Amino acid sequence: MKDQAEIVIIGGGVIGISIAYHLAQLGRRDVLLLERNHLTHGATWHAAGLVGQLRSKLNLTRMLQYSVELYDRLEAETGVAIDWRQVGSLRLASSAERWMEVRRTATTARSFGFELHLLNAREAQEKFPLITTDGIVGAAWIPSDGYVDPSGLTQALARGARAGDVRIEEGVTVTGFERNGRRITGVQTDHGLVRAETVVNAAGMWARGIGELAGVPLATCAVEHQYLVTEKIPGVTPVLPTLRDPDRLFYLKPEVGGLSLGGWEPDTVPFGEQGVPADFDRGLLNSNFDRFEQIATKAASRIPAFGEVGVRDLINGPIPMSADGEPVLGPAPELDNFFVACGFTAGIAAAGGAGRAMAAWIVDGDPGMDLWSFDARRFGRHHTGRRFLHRRGVESYGRYYAIHWPGEEMERARGARRSPLHALLARRGAAFGSKAGWERPNWFAPEGVEPRDRPSFTEPNWTPFVAAEHHAVRGRVALVDLTSFSKFEISGRGAAGYLQWLAANDLDRAPGAVTYTQLLNRRGGIEADVTITRLDEGTFYLVTGSGFAVRDLGWVTAHMPRDGSVRLRDVTSARAVINLCGPLSREVLAAVTDADLDNKTFPFMNAREIWIGYAPVLAIRVSYTGELGYELHVPSEYAAHVYETLREAGGDHGIADAGYRAIDTLRVEKRNLYWGVDITPDYTPWEAGLGFCVALDKGDFQGRDALIAARDAGRAQRLSIFTLDDDTTVHGGEALLCNGEVIGVTTSGNFGHTVGKPIVFAYLPTALANSKESDYEVESFCERYSATRHRRPLYDPDRRRILM
Repeated sequence: MKDQAEIVIIGGGVIGISIAYHLAQLGRRDVLLLERNHLTHGATWHAAGLVGQLRSKLNLTRMLQYSVELYDRLEAETGVAIDWRQVGSLRLASSAERWMEVRRTATTARSFGFELHLLNAREAQEKFPLITTDGIVGAAWIPSDGYVDPSGLTQALARGARAGDVRIEEGVTVTGFERNGRRITGVQTDHGLVRAETVVNAAGMWARGIGELAGVPLATCAVEHQYLVTEKIPGVTPVLPTLRDPDRLFYLKPEVGGLSLGGWEPDTVPFGEQGVPADFDRGLLNSNFDRFEQIATKAASRIPAFGEVGVRDLINGPIPMSADGEPVLGPAPELDNFFVACGFTAGIAAAGGAGRAMAAWIVDGDPGMDLWSFDARRFGRHHTGRRFLHRRGVESYGRYYAIHWPGEEMERARGARRSPLHALLARRGAAFGSKAGWERPNWFAPEGVEPRDRPSFTEPNWTPFVAAEHHAVRGRVALVDLTSFSKFEISGRGAAGYLQWLAANDLDRAPGAVTYTQLLNRRGGIEADVTITRLDEGTFYLVTGSGFAVRDLGWVTAHMPRDGSVRLRDVTSARAVINLCGPLSREVLAAVTDADLDNKTFPFMNAREIWIGYAPVLAIRVSYTGELGYELHVPSEYAAHVYETLREAGGDHGIADAGYRAIDTLRVEKRNLYWGVDITPDYTPWEAGLGFCVALDKGDFQGRDALIAARDAGRAQRLSIFTLDDDTTVHGGEALLCNGEVIGVTTSGNFGHTVGKPIVFAYLPTALANSKESDYEVESFCERYSATRHRRPLYDPDRRRILM
């Protein structure tokens, strides 16, 4: 084994091998893959091998579509049989609620241009004759899905990688790492030290342990997963489609004349709670027929032949699982040259696309598309604790086939991060949601109403109460607990120059100025959406969303000078944030402070240190709701006092509590955007209508050249706002049509309680955006609704309310 390589990949499952293959495709010839045992000997060898493609986000679907494209050609390319069968997939809806979900999925597929057909019960039975039609409301048919042999796939990718000069070493155990600051310099193994420029952790179930060796905590674990293989059944051939009946918890595929049938029960158990054993090579666990019975019984009710045939084997093998059930990809925020690709529950389907995306990320520093839903930086430190992981991992597993309601919240491993106002707000009827571990008020239940979510595709139970909070902000005044905001102080002699280069907007302003800006990548794509307040000449205060702390902190840190001229401090826990918002907010604040709040003295987008009651407060005059408002950043120990003082002062003004769901209805009326939904690394400020945040004349900054080139070439698309003429429910992900043809997909969707209509955002091709075309429709749950495009924000387009 050679003692150095440009790129070292740890893990010889299908994901690690796919990354190696795609690095070779990109011309990287100095790649070394280390496998502790033999290829596929983790979870790959016992995977079921189903390949489904459709996801709720376009880029994730594209990633999986590429897997299918690769599997179509891989056998011919490498000469290794992979038994790829593009037989199609059938997903049954055995309840009215599931049929709503399937129809929503069909609409999303239509917006992507992805082929999916809705079938009735009889048509579903024609595709899969073994099923009964009892209770089937409908079905979704995807002709391009299928199944593949996991071991054959891995060996084919390995041959392709070796053909590109990738070295694959089996029987090599990684024991540690050599590190210099934020870089791994060497991989320690039982065969000696390997010098490396870049390291990739694709160790599957063992990825968490490898991460611990590198000082990179990962939100991954392993859980038990079972599937059963039957004896031969008449009528089962290799061309039978794969089948999923999520209401009955099971999936299946043909298997040597019988069926391979597994499921996602709600009560699986964790594996390797103290760490996955190092010697668990091609290992299986004891079968648990009692736990599998709930799946088998429901499967037999759908497929009578299944209940009459013998069982060849019940396989119980551990599979990787992350804290939210999705893979964990990308650069580790703790290091500059360490990547992760682990936590794959459906790794066979994702292997091709994930391997290509990871190779691009490693070589170009960019996966080529927004993959925030899979990004390792979506997790915080608390997600990586063993107790949290195994409780949340089991819940994520059990929800795999549950109906995914809009706005649903996880229930296990809750309550760890609480605002100083948590107990106060709970007594006032707060129904809490969770973001980055923080308990945040989503809405408030009036007296006599249980503060508990009952989600729905059409009208969840919180709708009237969110509407009341919305109107309180628009007409009176409200308090919102924003303590979970991520907050950072950036200081030092080089801080001003560094941030001026990092941000697209101009930060060269006097102390007290607040700047709304985006942080861009080299392509001009939006990596972060933040406010930066200049506290003094050398100190800045950056505020971003609750769920973006790790990502945005990592982005700032990764580009920071290494000469000590810039210091960064996370002050999220040190400061609570209370948003006082609404047209009467100045009157309420004036009653509890001696500060001059006159519009000239304290204008919009400025910050001042003031006193509220007995508390020192950094008051920042910004607005996400579209009303006059103040973000009050308070030392945590004063938060309850400030809240109580404001509530008392606002009593005569009808002050209300409001939650995050009301904020969303308010911001869509104002066309305020949300990172990860409306703006991502795939979009530039020009396209998103954020050109007012770009200061091309300030000098060089990250992404400037790309923005100039994009401006000169003309933007390809433009974010637009639409209202629906009929009262229906929108959530984002609907298809947008013009003259009857699908032209895109909505990003945000919600009901505007002031304008009285459903509102959606969507990107339009520039030529269409510049035209006077008016024949628009939005398709929601497979029903089309006439839509009207608006060229300005629906509420207060001249900003009189926030500037009052």
